[in-house]
Amino acid sequence: MLNTVFTDSTGSARPVLIVHGLYGSGRNWGVIAKRLSDRGPVIAVDQRNHGDSFWSESHSYEDMAGDLAEVITAQGGPVDVIGHSMGGKAAMVLALTRPELVERLIVADIAPVTYTHSQIQFIEAMRAVDLSSVEKRSDASEQLARLVDDPTLQAFFTQSLDVKDKRWKLNLDTLAAEMPKILGFPQIGGSFDKPVLFLSGAQSDYVTPDARPTIKTLFPKARFAKIPGAGHWLHAEKPREFEASVRAFLDRDQ
Repeated sequence: MLNTVFTDSTGSARPVLIVHGLYGSGRNWGVIAKRLSDRGPVIAVDQRNHGDSFWSESHSYEDMAGDLAEVITAQGGPVDVIGHSMGGKAAMVLALTRPELVERLIVADIAPVTYTHSQIQFIEAMRAVDLSSVEKRSDASEQLARLVDDPTLQAFFTQSLDVKDKRWKLNLDTLAAEMPKILGFPQIGGSFDKPVLFLSGAQSDYVTPDARPTIKTLFPKARFAKIPGAGHWLHAEKPREFEASVRAFLDRDQ
């Protein structure tokens, strides 16, 4: 089963499951999880091929949704789910294939469509790091800077670096091989007829107006909101605004 980070709570709200994006981990969401835990329990996972979870040669959304279903079932489900980017796609497939496990869904800055941009350049950047010379995370950041200009991304990637064992806690080979699946979205029949919020960064172009017909077909009760001044990493760039949006949606009509 996936590695989980459980934030306990004295609150009585339904548990929230947080699903990170590509190259991330559950620990990236520690601040958000702690803040939301005053409502009820929060469970953050490491997806397969990420963090402290198992490695696999498959990284399909069907498999990722199955992993999430296993976690929810073990917790006694159902839950509310927050999924960002790749995690948002996995959460959407979960909701469409196992709707009994999901009550409310928040999809952060992603749509159920195929994207044409590649993320392979970041795998190449991580592969280029000479791990034998890395004694601290800043050493890796300095090497990453040769291929990754953004200091925020450098810091983000090094969170998945095991400095002691000099290894990436990412299955870079599988993620590279499965990149077409990660950028795509599987053909799934049916729809999820429960509340869904598509929460995007106002400065991001990941959720465009032409995706709305597809979204509405799969998620008839979908609502849309944008966080001003935020890009794709909206939860990191505007954490307070992200938290407020999540609370408003999850507490609505409860």
